[in-house]
Amino acid sequence: MHNVILVVLDGLNYEVARHALGHLQAYCGAERAALYKLDCELPSLSRPLYECILTGVPPIDSGVVHNQVVRLSNQRSVFHYARAAGLCTAAAAYHWVSELYNRAPFIAARDRHTDDLELPIQHGHFYYADHYPDSHLFADAESLRLRHSPNFLLVHPMNIDDAGHKHGLDSAQYRNSARGADVLLADYLQGWLDAGYQVLVTADHGMNLDRSHNGLLAEEREVPLFVLGSAFSLSGDAQPKQTELCGTVCELLGVAHDKPVCRELLK
Repeated sequence: MHNVILVVLDGLNYEVARHALGHLQAYCGAERAALYKLDCELPSLSRPLYECILTGVPPIDSGVVHNQVVRLSNQRSVFHYARAAGLCTAAAAYHWVSELYNRAPFIAARDRHTDDLELPIQHGHFYYADHYPDSHLFADAESLRLRHSPNFLLVHPMNIDDAGHKHGLDSAQYRNSARGADVLLADYLQGWLDAGYQVLVTADHGMNLDRSHNGLLAEEREVPLFVLGSAFSLSGDAQPKQTELCGTVCELLGVAHDKPVCRELLK
């Protein structure tokens, strides 16, 4: 059994991740991490793909088919499997994650700061403004880690996606927002690894030149997956799918589940 941190850098296109995330690429260069390319499921929209990443179920089957589907998930997520095994769960994430797995609709005064051992996400800091600073979000996540030592922690900042919607894929603002997230990760990654966490860094979807995403273009669908930690094979043969992230995290956690897994990712 391993503890796991899953980082979802919202809206990060694969090619920008490949060239802009210098700190993560330093781990790859030192053969202490590996980078894979994923095609996100369709539609390439946020709420459907949060559900896909965390449950392994594509949007067409989960019923979360666009961002305005405001209800609890009817699928089993990483949080549910971890809780069933008696593990501790936490998330610093956009409020749609709280709506999918804890309570819907989101009521900020009730749900923004969550500490409830009976909920799937026991400990949470949930934000509801797309420009909520990534620096604050990473600090929120680290506060949860230090206070609760969660077995599974979701870290989900939004500023890359926000910059893409305001300025588009081919903009300094979008690329610099990705670089900024990499710098923030540099403050935490080694500490997480030293504490024994296995770390996955991915994205829900990419971004297009129209300052949006929803379709089939490579820049909208191709997203990164960095993996770091002693449990990963770092094999160039792995071809992970977005629908396999939930099961792969469950394998790392050592919890029972019925989701597809990319076994080539793991030792």
